[in-house]
Amino acid sequence: MRVSNIVPVVLSSLAACASAFAIEKRAALDSCPGYAATNVQQSSGGLTADLNLGGAACNVYGTDLTNLRLLVEYQTDTRLHVKIYDADQIVYQVPESVLPRPASTDGNASSGSSQLVFKFVQSPFSFSVVRKSSGEVLFDTAGTPIVFESQYWRVRTNLPNNPNLYGLGEHTDPFRLNTTNYIRTLWNRDAYTIPSGTNLYGDHPVCSVMIFIYVFKLIKRKIYYDHRASGNTHGVFLLNSNGKDIFTNQTTSGQQYLEYNIIGGVIDLYFLAGPKPSAVAQQYAATVGYSAMMPYWGFGFQQCRYGMQDVYEVAGVVANYSAANIPLEVMWTDIDYMDLRKVFTLDPLRFPLHLMQELVNYLHTHQQKYVVMIDPAVAYQDYPGLNNGIAANAFLKRDNGTLYQGVVWPGVTVFPDWFAPGTQGYWNNEFLSFFDPVNGIDIDALWIDMNEASNFCDYPCSNPALFAAQAGDPPQPPAVRLGSPYPIPGFPADFQPQCVAHVSFNVNASTYYGENIVLLGSAITLGDGDIKNGAAPLSPNNYPIWNAVIDLPLNTVVTYQYVRTESGGGYIYENANRTITTGGTCGIMQVVNDVIITAQGVPPSSKVKKDMLAASPVRSTVDVHARQAPGSMLGLPGRDLINPKYMIHNAAGSLSNKTIDTDIHHYNGLVEYDTHNLYGEMMSVASRDAMLNRRPGLRPMVITRSTFSGAGSHDGHWLGDNVADWDHYRISISEQLEFAALYQVPMVGSDVCGYAGEPIELLCARWAMLGAFSPFYRNHKASGTAPQEYYRWPLVAEAGRNAIAIRYQLLDYIYTAMYTQSTTGTPLINPMFFAYPSDSKTFGLSLQYFYGSSILVAPVTAENATSVDIYMPNDQFYDWYTLQPIRGTGANIHLDDVPFTSIPLYIKGGAVLPLRITSANTTTELRKKNFRLLIAPGLDGTASGSLYFDDGVSIAQPSTSNIQFSYTSTSPQRGGPGGWQNNRFGGGSGGGSGGFGLGSLSMTGSFGFEAGVVVEEIVLLGVGKGRGGQAPWTQCLGKNVAPVYNATAGTLTYKVDVPLTGQFRMNLGWNF
Repeated sequence: MRVSNIVPVVLSSLAACASAFAIEKRAALDSCPGYAATNVQQSSGGLTADLNLGGAACNVYGTDLTNLRLLVEYQTDTRLHVKIYDADQIVYQVPESVLPRPASTDGNASSGSSQLVFKFVQSPFSFSVVRKSSGEVLFDTAGTPIVFESQYWRVRTNLPNNPNLYGLGEHTDPFRLNTTNYIRTLWNRDAYTIPSGTNLYGDHPVCSVMIFIYVFKLIKRKIYYDHRASGNTHGVFLLNSNGKDIFTNQTTSGQQYLEYNIIGGVIDLYFLAGPKPSAVAQQYAATVGYSAMMPYWGFGFQQCRYGMQDVYEVAGVVANYSAANIPLEVMWTDIDYMDLRKVFTLDPLRFPLHLMQELVNYLHTHQQKYVVMIDPAVAYQDYPGLNNGIAANAFLKRDNGTLYQGVVWPGVTVFPDWFAPGTQGYWNNEFLSFFDPVNGIDIDALWIDMNEASNFCDYPCSNPALFAAQAGDPPQPPAVRLGSPYPIPGFPADFQPQCVAHVSFNVNASTYYGENIVLLGSAITLGDGDIKNGAAPLSPNNYPIWNAVIDLPLNTVVTYQYVRTESGGGYIYENANRTITTGGTCGIMQVVNDVIITAQGVPPSSKVKKDMLAASPVRSTVDVHARQAPGSMLGLPGRDLINPKYMIHNAAGSLSNKTIDTDIHHYNGLVEYDTHNLYGEMMSVASRDAMLNRRPGLRPMVITRSTFSGAGSHDGHWLGDNVADWDHYRISISEQLEFAALYQVPMVGSDVCGYAGEPIELLCARWAMLGAFSPFYRNHKASGTAPQEYYRWPLVAEAGRNAIAIRYQLLDYIYTAMYTQSTTGTPLINPMFFAYPSDSKTFGLSLQYFYGSSILVAPVTAENATSVDIYMPNDQFYDWYTLQPIRGTGANIHLDDVPFTSIPLYIKGGAVLPLRITSANTTTELRKKNFRLLIAPGLDGTASGSLYFDDGVSIAQPSTSNIQFSYTSTSPQRGGPGGWQNNRFGGGSGGGSGGFGLGSLSMTGSFGFEAGVVVEEIVLLGVGKGRGGQAPWTQCLGKNVAPVYNATAGTLTYKVDVPLTGQFRMNLGWNF
């Protein structure tokens, strides 16, 4: 029988056994005695109590803790804090240095003023949280005993039937969560292709429930949103970084529930009253921290591709975007730039320092930016990046004092200990040196990958060197080129083609899977004797013929040989060198046809030669007994930190598999078992601080893969290694809704066009349009696949130009929304039910959303389709492209013939949109463009909007402007004189001699920032023609203005010259 046929049988048997075991354990849990509350002390601000085990211990997944404490705090009128913890406070709690706690009170909050009520039953202890205004029960643990053991705790809450739950991320499951036999596992992992139904990169245990119930989940944010049929929403945030399974299901009697199954830490819950979804988001922001403001240029279009051969290819992409007239704001480089994948190094042959500096100088001269990637894992090799860290005592160690080792891209690696006191200084110094603007690479932002932390080596990884060798890490670098193979317009002479010989080497060589052929010789492009970093890899595309075209100097005798690279890390050399003499004419192709003279190797090779650096053992300075001291909150002693009795549904297998071992102690005594989900976010914070240290006063833009609750206050997030397919195109929508709206990580976006897999032209065109309506907008592609820059297809190039033009006109609109989220928590991306919380048809919508508060994005999402059905709520809208009014009726509308170079967009009635009058090639030039105000009256005839100005880059702003626009109609009554008639506003039968004012526009606020631009045009939408057809008129700053009426669109357009430096008012109307 084939192994592939055995595996499903084995897995099925294991699953059946596991299921039976789980049922047995669940029955044991349900029979646990729970706790009894005593010594209850109540005050207006909350209560405290002792919780004592109510009977014989059940000890299902550990040892029952006999004495707990209950703390209840009415922290604000809308936030209730409930915490259950061990009386001795030894059990691990998330350090406040990682996630600062919100203020315990706003000075006035009390049980009397709170919108929430905490109720409890003393024995067996249970508690509930109730909405005071309606008596609605939001959280209720009655009927299921609370279990609190040494390595496990369980809390279950009853829910209404068919709840609307959101959150509990990071995940790629449906935006509105499944509530039947559903498990959300939170344990950060390297999740290639971001598969649904699994734990991904982040932990956001927050859930939103709407009455209509809605739960929302954060990436390693234990929060959910519950949106209920009443239209009310509340949020529940679990502050806990341990591994967790969160179940939603029904009991045999049909009771809906949500259940936390956590393998450590304490029960630390924050209840957010809402009642509107956006209010829950605001309250969550106040709990975990408001999001960091990003630089203005960070909203420009950005490009990356993994697998760039050298700096010439990077420069070529930059130039090609310019030639295609597609605005490129930021160029990124993946780990290709590193010397054999070692952080804080440059590949001296493919990305030499002088050429990298010329590249960055070109970008900066052309108002563009540059970003590179940094990974946490540091190569275990003798180089400054490692040696400086050892000197700073900055790396994780085993209990015997030796450095903990894993395997990542550079091979054997060590990992920074972000809790160690010397780590931040070490990290700062590496940034200061490597990213020095004079002697290094002057990057403008930072990209962090692999920080879950990822470890390629399977647990227990007893021989990292052997594993790395057999896995081929670091991978063989691409061939070295002596210059660009094509002219790169605008770049310096060093980036232009050089006079070299081109030689096509072809060798007939049979190999086993995993064995490869490289070319080693006396020229620098053949390694100059360095098999690791310089030998040229050959392609097996015409197997058994291996081929590569290599640059060689003219008129030169070059010796070479073909070398087999073995899967075990060894090499098989030929026993003699071959020779070629290059010609003397530039660009002439010489062809060499050879047959390899060595025999195929034997897989796998166990003889691995690696240069290993022995680190002096340095033992932890934290006494093991201190870890057990009362009040330490460092974790209980005696736990099984590798294989706890309760195993969460980690898609990677055991807790330690493919990551840092969970029994590793940090410098301060905390263990990875408890802090694993914090690792990535702590790296992001340390990196943000290092960026601030090298560029004080400038906003750092840090885009990270792994996150935890509160991540948005430090960094942004790209949605990881997705796939170039239509499923992931659709998934990208719900994921950005989760992060921006639910988890308060607003700087979020996917790898546009898809990362893994071959690119698809029509998909890329659609995604180019969709991606423009994500806060973070970047095209990124995997190595080993065809490139997918927009300019590679005419259709996608057109889509890209169209998308960027709209995005840039709206850039100040979304930048203002970003500022609003950073100060109030109001999301800059809104799910449909956020805007229409009483419309049950919006609760499950995940493929259309609001960009900002007023732009409805409704993309075509079916594969290769040109039609789409979209839901239009009962409200007033306007077509973005035609500006014509559309009256939503709470039903779907069907759109046909939607080009691949377009995306359906609608303006929500009631908005005043500040748009740049035209787009530009860079955001620097965009800031010089004047504004057009689009006034889109709502059903009541009013509209409002805002515009925030600052310098776009500074943390502390010397001056800002925060401008408010307000439009009020004279006759707002629908169907009345001058009101809505035939889907147009104005032009009713009322009015009389002299004039009729359709409405007035006012501009108020603060005007401290000198933007140097004006409002050039004002466009009023939804306007019916005036009685008698006489010419409209108005005055603007003392001058008569005759607007242009467009009968087809129903618009009045006013050409004006209004400075954005002070208050302004203007009447808009017809002369009857």
